[in-house]
Amino acid sequence: MLGQMMTQHLLISSLIDHAEKYHGETEIWSVNTTGGVEETNWAQVAGNARRLGSVLSALGLEPQARVATLAWNNRRHLETYFGVSGAGLVLHTINPRLFPEQLVYIMNHAEDRVLLLDATFVPLVAPLLPQLETLEHVVLLGPRDGAAAEQIPGLKFYDEWIATGDPEFAWPSFDENTASSMCYTSGTTGHPKGVLYSHRSTMLHSFGSNTRDCIGFSAQDVVLPVVPMFHVNAWGTPYACAMSGSRMVLPGPDLSGEAVVGLIDRHGVTIALGVPTIWQGLLAYARGSNTTLASLERTVIGGSACPPSMIAEFRDTYNVETVHAWGMSEMSPLGTTNVPLAKHAKLPIDEQHRLRENQGRPPYGVEMKIVDDDGDALPNDGETQGDLMVRGHWVLDTYFRKQDENLLQDGWFATGDVATIDPDGYMTIRDRSKDIIKSGGEWISSVELENIAVGHPKLADAAVVGVPHPKWDERPLLVAVSDEGQDPTQDELLAYFDDKIAKWQIPDAVVFVEALPRNATGKVLKRTLRDQFGDALTG
Repeated sequence: MLGQMMTQHLLISSLIDHAEKYHGETEIWSVNTTGGVEETNWAQVAGNARRLGSVLSALGLEPQARVATLAWNNRRHLETYFGVSGAGLVLHTINPRLFPEQLVYIMNHAEDRVLLLDATFVPLVAPLLPQLETLEHVVLLGPRDGAAAEQIPGLKFYDEWIATGDPEFAWPSFDENTASSMCYTSGTTGHPKGVLYSHRSTMLHSFGSNTRDCIGFSAQDVVLPVVPMFHVNAWGTPYACAMSGSRMVLPGPDLSGEAVVGLIDRHGVTIALGVPTIWQGLLAYARGSNTTLASLERTVIGGSACPPSMIAEFRDTYNVETVHAWGMSEMSPLGTTNVPLAKHAKLPIDEQHRLRENQGRPPYGVEMKIVDDDGDALPNDGETQGDLMVRGHWVLDTYFRKQDENLLQDGWFATGDVATIDPDGYMTIRDRSKDIIKSGGEWISSVELENIAVGHPKLADAAVVGVPHPKWDERPLLVAVSDEGQDPTQDELLAYFDDKIAKWQIPDAVVFVEALPRNATGKVLKRTLRDQFGDALTG
């Protein structure tokens, strides 16, 4: 017997319709690419999204044709999130920090038909156009721009173009499993791989994100996604905010500490989301200014492990709760968030603080386990380390246009992380499987060493890699970036590890660099460091 309830497809267009109907006057502040802040609201975003859907449909594109964006976090980019997918097309957000060769590969592999871009990226795209095999239309996200038109023949201008569209455009209806958007992973080796999301997976991800034990946006919040909208759809924030009716602040291209602090204080931001490098800049600026970050209640930090010293500074200096999160492009991306259980309130305060340092537990919709080298499940005792496996409602099944029969193992996706899981389901990333250090037969977590190192007051950044050692096979090497005006020595940095970790795990040596090499999403390129300093302990 089936239930006797209404059935409606879970479509992204329903999110913007909801936001318009019930939160139409709710403010959205957007920093323009060319400077200045404009104020809009969910009703205006919805109207422009329908106009965009209308003019895209008039181009005669086949269903699920890919429409690419190269853009910052701004209101026009927000409109594409709903206008493109709502019209039955696939939104392909592209990371502009990729190398030109990778951009060409990605756009050709995705078979992008339309590209919408901010003026910043016209010089990047113009010389690549002859290599883009399927691209038919290029649209500048802004008003008419003569200089841009000279660089890109046939360039359309978003503001003029959508003005011809229908603000009453009727969103088409289709199956909720239809493709909605696409992101490419930025792996350090080989070509990036496409992850193709569906309307259903995106909607379920939004429901999961909006639970209070995950991120839990509300109509009372002012949300600042500093994480770029070209990075796994800003962790799904635009969709979740439309669902909850949150106010939004879209920061544009300037993500400096000064700019972000200014937006938080000016617009009363309550929740901000970003990667650790962004918050390093914010905290560095905040220390020398008179800000108290008075409105800020929560920061959500993901992308890489958050140093405990950063969590402590947000908590102790600014009374801001830090929610440690973890995920990947293949997971839409949210996998876990660190929110305490009721029983944790009874713990001593130091233990409560330590608990917030791991990556947290999954919301409903994600399952995880750890396995050994044979694929057998390991205990969730908080101590045993294993390869982290995931499955769930918003986890990929296959990569776009790749048939890898070995991608899933009995229905589970191998994340490439080494982790522990405790009896309550709290997961701690110990390392990437390729980065964990094996010294004399024992494992050393580079992440744990890095978290200690960046707490040193004279360091701006740090990474730890395993390098060859004549006796122990591998030993940890600390690669350090000194803070401005500071000149720490190797001895004082190594001494900083005393009483924080077992002595045999302390790095053998320190090398100083001007900056750490990073990929397009800000992750440290440890392979580059291993190649560069591989003989540091044997030469």
